[in-house]
Amino acid sequence: MQRRAGKHKAEDGPRARRPQQTGAALQGASASTTLLLLANGAGAATSLGAALLLGGRVFALMKKSLGAGEWVRRGLGVLVLAGVAAIALGLDTGFLSRLSTANTSRLEQSLLSNANGMGGVADSVGAELRDLGPAPDFTGATAWINTQPLTREDLRGKTVLVDFWTYSCINCLRALPYVRAWEPKYRDHGLVVIGVHSPEFAFERDERNVRQAVRDLSVVYPVAMDNNFAIWRAFHNRFWPQHYLIDAEGRIRYVHSGEGEYENTEHAIQALLVQDGNSNVPMGVVNPNATGAMAEASQRNGPRSPETYVGYSRAANFASGEPVHDAAHAYTTPASLMLNQWGLTGNWTIAAQPATANAAGAKLTYRFRARDLHLVMGPGVHPVRIRVRVDGQAPGANHGADLNATGEGVVNAERLYQLLRFPNAGEHTFEIEFLDPGAQVFSFTFG
Repeated sequence: MQRRAGKHKAEDGPRARRPQQTGAALQGASASTTLLLLANGAGAATSLGAALLLGGRVFALMKKSLGAGEWVRRGLGVLVLAGVAAIALGLDTGFLSRLSTANTSRLEQSLLSNANGMGGVADSVGAELRDLGPAPDFTGATAWINTQPLTREDLRGKTVLVDFWTYSCINCLRALPYVRAWEPKYRDHGLVVIGVHSPEFAFERDERNVRQAVRDLSVVYPVAMDNNFAIWRAFHNRFWPQHYLIDAEGRIRYVHSGEGEYENTEHAIQALLVQDGNSNVPMGVVNPNATGAMAEASQRNGPRSPETYVGYSRAANFASGEPVHDAAHAYTTPASLMLNQWGLTGNWTIAAQPATANAAGAKLTYRFRARDLHLVMGPGVHPVRIRVRVDGQAPGANHGADLNATGEGVVNAERLYQLLRFPNAGEHTFEIEFLDPGAQVFSFTFG
């Protein structure tokens, strides 16, 4: 990635998606997850101890030199009351959401990048070819698409590129044009590309959905469905997308996490093909010039809004009151939203992953900053008509690939929809109205 992570994966830009949320859950305890927990605990304890020590000394000094202990206590009392009032009025939410968007994802990614170097195969940076140990087998795949089942022995003598992805992940979609371009370029020179589809949402486990996505996305190379994360764990993987290069002897030689650094990865492919004894390997780098949701994220105009989940298991910055879990409820969105806040209007059922619009006219509103806005949605039983407004108006020329200029579109499959595409990043209020009942909404991502 130009800036690496994955998931959601920080958020959203050229980084891998979701490592913070998925790493420990999918891998269990490990050296890196333990390090992060210890670092977090040590940091909190150190900060608290320093504050108590410094505060005590300052307080004692002030009492001795100024006799101001009573005034200090009164001042602290006023500050506490002011803080309570700010929280009650919701003034803290906007400030914290702006602060966290700009800074915390960088800190988290720095910690994760350092932790990745502790062991396992996910610790190679740049285009350097290193021996990172034997590649695991692909046993555990729940289905294969575009091929018969493949084993490590089937691939002996081939240079193999393994791409961990899932079809509604915006980071995976933005990396996919490069993988699709590398496959035909190097196919006749010894390269085999294997996509390992490790799902995030329940609908991504449905083989029919994945086969349809593979067709729609023009993926012609073998795809292993990894519904149980068996291959993910065997590779000690942490990210969507993640690329592994395996040499002809079956050893991992290069790993790259997230979006970006495509030239490095392609140069590593070329170098490994040559090392594996292939001749006339084409040089140069591909330039897919992808469009729609697969176009590269904007790198200008400051930070983007973070990836935002709508289901209660991972939701944040919800502005329509306390969510009612797994039951129909009428919600109202406040008249104005702070940056990165979102709300529901109408009758909705909020479940762990999706929120379902129970009646025609239900709305979802989000105050965001980005160039592109994407929404992962599904239609439920029947296709659902939608109408989008941005800053109260039809999007016009700023509509995404899945809308027309009047803001109208149809949700007819469970996938990621690109709804807005501006020339440059900016701050806007997005509103989507569901003209039919039954739509399921999973998450926002931004570009």
